[in-house]
Amino acid sequence: MLQQRTLKTLTRAVGVGMHSGQRVELTLRPAPPDTGIVFRRVDLPQPVDIAVTALAVSDTRMASTISSGSAKVHTIEHLMSACAGLGLDNLYVDLTAEEVPILDGSSSSFVYLLQSAGVELQTAPRRFMRVLAPVEVRDGQGDNLKWARLEPYHGFKLSFEIDFAHRVVDSTGQRFEFDMGRDSYSRDIARARTFGFTRDVEMLRANGLGLGGGLDNAVVMDDWRVLNAGGLRYDDEFVKHKILDAIGDLYIVGKPLLASYSAFRSGHAMNNRLLRALLDQPAAWDIVTFEDVKQAPAGFDQPARAW
Repeated sequence: MLQQRTLKTLTRAVGVGMHSGQRVELTLRPAPPDTGIVFRRVDLPQPVDIAVTALAVSDTRMASTISSGSAKVHTIEHLMSACAGLGLDNLYVDLTAEEVPILDGSSSSFVYLLQSAGVELQTAPRRFMRVLAPVEVRDGQGDNLKWARLEPYHGFKLSFEIDFAHRVVDSTGQRFEFDMGRDSYSRDIARARTFGFTRDVEMLRANGLGLGGGLDNAVVMDDWRVLNAGGLRYDDEFVKHKILDAIGDLYIVGKPLLASYSAFRSGHAMNNRLLRALLDQPAAWDIVTFEDVKQAPAGFDQPARAW
């Protein structure tokens, strides 16, 4: 049986929110089978649990935000991406503020935290959401066109193409494909950082966003160059970060997908629209388990690879 996974023990980190700039303490704790990933706002007078589901997403401006009533958790996608990359099904995430800490701007710090705590197999079958028919969302036309699509695939792979019309971004790889069963998430994707442009800083901060951003947790560019002293971590770090985000955004559906995802200029909003479009078509998906691990997609029965 392909089993569900949680942590062996709890682990903690402290950081700041990318958009709020607030200091936040993060505690990751094991959870029982079939719990899913649940964020808990422990700073509120009465702690509030927010279970991760596509319908809990309430804001997609520059990040994925989930909410329950007035309680919110911002910028969950990097942690969700790490959980997907390591195959974690069940987890409690305690937070002392409204935003997940950005740490180094990638998911590599979360991967390190989760692997340090250890991954434990649970006595329950892992449930996958299998895509049975193509589902697509599109927006705009011509130079403003963007789209995202899910198609049937016995595994989970992602193909992403970017188009920023910026000399630095354009000089790097514009398209990348990643297969979760064949490639290494920790090696190939996890270290790709979020990125931004100095020309957008004033606009973001006027809208209460990007207050915690800087060269230690993002790739920052002016009109001509990358300003970070160490340069890029990957030759194609920008498109790889978009794949990192997409992995996290798609895992918000609540179960690992068996699907092929492809996208052009997609982002948090379109990724959530895609999940909602999928949920709105019950004939386009089903839930499957693998009693015989040999029937599972290649690589999915293996423990998550280290660096």
